[in-house]
Amino acid sequence: MATPRSLSRIGLNVVVDAALAALAVPTALWLAVPGEDPFTPAWLPGLGALTLLVAGLPMRLFTQYWRYAGIGDLLSVAGSSLLGAGLFAAALLASGRALPTPSFPVIHAMALLVLLGAPRVGYRLRQRARNSRGNGAQTEPRSVLLVGAEEGTDLFLRALADDPRAGLRVSGIIALSTRQPGRRIHGQPILGTLDEVGAVLSRLRAEGRLPSMLVLTAPELSGQALSELLDAAEREGIPVRRAPRPTALHPAGRQGGGLGAETQLRPLAIEELLNRPQVPLDREGMARLIQGRRVLITGAGGTIGSELARQVAALGPEFLVLLDNGEYALWQIDLELSENYPHVKREAIIADIRDQTRIAGICAAVRPELVFHAAALKHVPMVEANPLEGLLTNAVGTRIVADAARAAGAAVMVLISTDKAVNPTSLMGASKRLAEMYCQGLDIAARKSGAGMRCITVRFGNVLGSTGSVVPLFQRQLERGGPLTVTHPDMQRYFMTVREAVGLVLQASVLGAGNAALPGAEAGGIFVLDMGKPVKIVDLARQMIRLAGLRPDQDVEIRFTGLRPGEKLHEELFHGKEPPVPTGYPGLLMAGLRTADPAIVGRALDEIAAACRAGQTGLALSILGRMVEEFAHNAQAAPLNAPPLR
Repeated sequence: MATPRSLSRIGLNVVVDAALAALAVPTALWLAVPGEDPFTPAWLPGLGALTLLVAGLPMRLFTQYWRYAGIGDLLSVAGSSLLGAGLFAAALLASGRALPTPSFPVIHAMALLVLLGAPRVGYRLRQRARNSRGNGAQTEPRSVLLVGAEEGTDLFLRALADDPRAGLRVSGIIALSTRQPGRRIHGQPILGTLDEVGAVLSRLRAEGRLPSMLVLTAPELSGQALSELLDAAEREGIPVRRAPRPTALHPAGRQGGGLGAETQLRPLAIEELLNRPQVPLDREGMARLIQGRRVLITGAGGTIGSELARQVAALGPEFLVLLDNGEYALWQIDLELSENYPHVKREAIIADIRDQTRIAGICAAVRPELVFHAAALKHVPMVEANPLEGLLTNAVGTRIVADAARAAGAAVMVLISTDKAVNPTSLMGASKRLAEMYCQGLDIAARKSGAGMRCITVRFGNVLGSTGSVVPLFQRQLERGGPLTVTHPDMQRYFMTVREAVGLVLQASVLGAGNAALPGAEAGGIFVLDMGKPVKIVDLARQMIRLAGLRPDQDVEIRFTGLRPGEKLHEELFHGKEPPVPTGYPGLLMAGLRTADPAIVGRALDEIAAACRAGQTGLALSILGRMVEEFAHNAQAAPLNAPPLR
């Protein structure tokens, strides 16, 4: 709805355009018939103004914002000019007067186009000139080189021209395509291609025109190409930033927000360097699995659990139960869901999965049909320091949740496992392997009998940004100025974004719950997410330093501290006796592990629980070692010169 202020501006536009249209009539008459009086008869300019006002209404000519006049506005001016000239000629003929010359309507339309369009273009250029002076800013604009020569660059340059506080001066463009160098966009030269960025920067340095920053305007640039761009920028000592996405770019001030917000640059995210292809997911299958069902998520406040909650809520469950032992984390995800999915009925429950009576009571009351079990102690050194707590949570707690869900009639339980369960050297990994074994046994029994709860196990490596992971640690260390601490120069880990991991967990749940004919499934096979290639942690540290606009080993030190208890240099996704088997579904593999009778594993878990509660650490670890034969406990921190663990 128009405000009084905006109505006054529209009224001013009407008066100015009418005056210009009135002036266009004698101008056109003088051009068409140079020897005659262009102001006779005197009512002709008034008729010209009236016909333009009529022609401008369908074109919304008078609601234009001159400061942001663009191609669309000039097309509206052209349409109004043509229609106005046509109406003027028709009115002359209807009044019994002949046209001054047969070409007069064309001359009149051209006069209208120039007189209406020139002030708009001039006002726009005046505003750009004022903005380029920084609107009184005292600091010199920073010179930047744009990377990308497509629509994103066009929109960014337009937004930059309208943003008086951006403080940026574009000195050139790096194109992604070999067809573009030598051309210009908004007057800015395309200096070379992405493959030539190193040579372009060297040339600019030699000419004394090295930019202070590279700005990515191509949203699709990621992975290896982005990494090579960072290397080239690091050699010249200049940072790299990403422009806002094209959908976020609009002329400054038009939305009423603060100036400068539209062209605000953001740092690159470490996820952009993974270069992981988008995996197509069966969204319809996920909806059929979740929609209209009662779903319980344990560990709902954690990184994986909270993302599970978001994606499950989006699929429309009948009732969603969020269970966690941490009050604040649980409150955060519950609040987020209340804002984003207010229509989803849900309940947030504080509970400890090690409390058998409490968990059984919750499951009996809620009667969940689907259970996603993400609750666990996942930090290797913390579990090493608190072995009994780790065993009670990761192994015994999983058994308690599985038994309670099965007793309550759940159709499917999904266990979130870890690559550390493969050939474990840590208590965390061994405890998760024991949990895998129990759930495998339950699933095999359910498959053989054709009844009972299905237990689907999904195993994957690290997710970027998860609580306690290396990425937030590096971010905190960078904020303090370093050093970044890495345990070993050869340390490698698998990484995946949390959104991608949870999407594949749901995909595996659809396949497992649907009794898909998958290789090794009948033998208790475990779904394993395709994590791609492992990443060296020291390389990750260097990339994060570069993303912060700094230089590794010069601006920020990388310090090696030695392996911690329970750690190994290289994580594995598959045991030596379980080669990966394709499932036929992108992003998902399957491992057919050696399995055990769930009754035997259950008795061992009872013994471990009793030993833990009695404080008998040695006995609990002895039982764990007996059940997980491949467990080679690395209980001591390893110096940097220690031989690699298997």
